[in-house]
Amino acid sequence: MFITIEGMDGSGKTTALQKVKEHLESLNYKVIMTREPGGVQISEKIRDLILSKSGEGMEPWTEALLFIAARKEHLEKVIKPNLEKGYIVISDRFMDSTTAYQGGARGLGVDYLNNLQKTILKGFLPDLTLYFKLSFEEAEKRLSNRSYEKNRLDEEGKKFKEDVKNAFEELAKKEPQRIKVIDAEKTPEEVFIQTKEVILEKIKLWKK
Repeated sequence: MFITIEGMDGSGKTTALQKVKEHLESLNYKVIMTREPGGVQISEKIRDLILSKSGEGMEPWTEALLFIAARKEHLEKVIKPNLEKGYIVISDRFMDSTTAYQGGARGLGVDYLNNLQKTILKGFLPDLTLYFKLSFEEAEKRLSNRSYEKNRLDEEGKKFKEDVKNAFEELAKKEPQRIKVIDAEKTPEEVFIQTKEVILEKIKLWKK
């Protein structure tokens, strides 16, 4: 099974993802965690190129196509091979991030980017996507309390991040069977419980 975690930075998705991995392993599932852009050497290099502040002013289409190129490498060299070995693969971000950030916030078109990626990835989709829904204000509050080096997209302003959020919510409405919304305003433990329950329910259905 391939599970993806989406949402704005500060939504607690990475923390929940780690706890879910540990919980699934305690139930004897084989789990691999990965991230985007990244997961394989060439994709990690593309990550550095895209997110570095030296990329300031990058054309929206250049940005989108670099993300998609990194994703194609990741899919063919990490995700698919591990699925074939029987692993549950959990990725911190996947195609919906490009649709939301570049399709929505950069104005390239949510539907257009969504359909383009489906073509390039040959119809490959996550079995389950969890969207961690959080207000802009709460996300910024959490990030202000975190010690980390901001990347180029972290530096974007309120309108950009609100547009990202709106695009994610548009996707969730269009694909409710795949994309499940997690209330990330809750405490980390409550977010973990929500996440765990949705994933375990999907696994139960998957086994039938």
